[in-house]
Amino acid sequence: MGNGATRSLERVAAAMGGLDSATIEFQATCDVKQGGVLLALPALLAAGLLRYTPEFYQLPKGFYGMESIFLLLGFMALARIRSLEQLRYQAPGEWGKLLGLDRIPEVRTLRAKLKLLCQEMGRAVRWNAELGKEWIAQQNDAELYFYCDGHVRVYHGDQTTLPRHYVARERLCLRATTDYWINAMDGQPFLYVNKEVDPGLIATLKQDVIPWLEASVGKTPEQEQRLAADARAHWFTIVFDREGYSPELFKHSQEKRIAILTYHKFPQEDWRGEEFTTHSVTLAGGETVAMQLAERGSQLSNQLWVREIRKLTDSGHQTSILTTNFQAPMTTLAVSLFARWSQENFFRYMREHYSLDRLIEYGTEAIPDAILVVNPAWRKLDSQIRSKTGRRHRLAAQFGALALSEDPTESQVESFQQRKGNLQEEIQVVDLEIDTLKQLRKKTEHHVPVNSLPEEERFTRLRTERKHFIDVLKMIAYRAETSMASLLRDHMARGDDDARALLRQIFQNEADLTPDLATNTLTVSLHHLTQTTHDQSIELLLTHLNATQTVFPGTDLTLAFKLGST
Repeated sequence: MGNGATRSLERVAAAMGGLDSATIEFQATCDVKQGGVLLALPALLAAGLLRYTPEFYQLPKGFYGMESIFLLLGFMALARIRSLEQLRYQAPGEWGKLLGLDRIPEVRTLRAKLKLLCQEMGRAVRWNAELGKEWIAQQNDAELYFYCDGHVRVYHGDQTTLPRHYVARERLCLRATTDYWINAMDGQPFLYVNKEVDPGLIATLKQDVIPWLEASVGKTPEQEQRLAADARAHWFTIVFDREGYSPELFKHSQEKRIAILTYHKFPQEDWRGEEFTTHSVTLAGGETVAMQLAERGSQLSNQLWVREIRKLTDSGHQTSILTTNFQAPMTTLAVSLFARWSQENFFRYMREHYSLDRLIEYGTEAIPDAILVVNPAWRKLDSQIRSKTGRRHRLAAQFGALALSEDPTESQVESFQQRKGNLQEEIQVVDLEIDTLKQLRKKTEHHVPVNSLPEEERFTRLRTERKHFIDVLKMIAYRAETSMASLLRDHMARGDDDARALLRQIFQNEADLTPDLATNTLTVSLHHLTQTTHDQSIELLLTHLNATQTVFPGTDLTLAFKLGST
């Protein structure tokens, strides 16, 4: 039955198929390792950890019920247990006490449960989409901004030869897949879309992001009236980087009453310094800074008029911003675009603390035949054109660098003309080769279905369902941690960074558990931390947590949190 197993009769009943799930029963116990993670339970439940599980997931009869499995996975993410394998080195009985069980499942049992939960393709995506709709509805901002960016997840295995992607953080082209994330201004995630074959940000926005947002973002009666009365009014704003620059996309979004906010990929000459005025703006993190801003109207190549805003730095550099949001003030738009770094910070934090890039499951699966990939023949021709063009530029540079001395002799003139003629002839030959290759490339299909690739060029994709399922749990854990950090931020010296560091310390701290069946309460007594100032901040956090009156799932016990061992 395993180390720490004490409920022998229930386990035998479960093995014979006579038990739906084990009864959640807490025992009075002291010094439970990592017991502080129980403080995150109200935030996990508020983030939707168990809200849609009966709708999307079911498990057969067994000792471990679905609620216990989901709570365990959520607690693991917050306690920085980065993989199921690392659970082998945790005390199973201690973790069982946190769930009201005798012990947690063994790794192989937990893997079997995950296999059952993730056997239907696409279910994790639907679960994520339903949670995303709820998270969007909880946004209190009058003006909604959605940030979309791609995250490249590198694959170092040899199961399949994935296409190469440029990884900016490593400055290399590596085999990888791309996930496109949709986040809020403060970095909190809503949804992500996995692309085994990356079509680019523009195509993903058109095909996946915008349709999902249209179906998920509700309209208030005030918005309906404003959209009907003003032809330039917008529904919400999508923010992305230069990769998404496309006048056609901007017009497509505007027709759907969706505003865009991005950098200008091809800014013209600098504006006069007299146009810029200094504005005091408050950044997304609460810091107040001075910005030199200016604004003009700008017409793009497809005759679409947009607002162009520029920020002037102390060094004289001008950053150009484009938007079809005609309602928001210039200062708000500038702050909103530069807040895009919160999404980059989210990726970095998730990689460091939640192992976002970790491979969850070994193995591959076939790519749907409808997926289009770059034609290898087109890529070869394109590479040859680039190579020939580079050679042509070098020859042209040599031709332009040729010069005679101030007083050349007849032999020098003759040699000069000969070299110049040879170079001109080489340039003409290369131009002819480039024109021929361009004609061939024009006749060659740029994209072809993946099933039409030659056998040696074909590839499969990494299994996606279990990865997406675990990532949704990590998203819930991150949102829970963020909501708790927001309660601590104002009382910490460095705001969000110190608040998250304190929470990580809390999740690793010991706690005492005291159930009281007479009053139907479960008291969680967190041990004191190393500094008095931290204890003072925790007291404020516990006040908010106790006000939620959270009931532990599967019981009638209301959680009561206190500081200090029993």
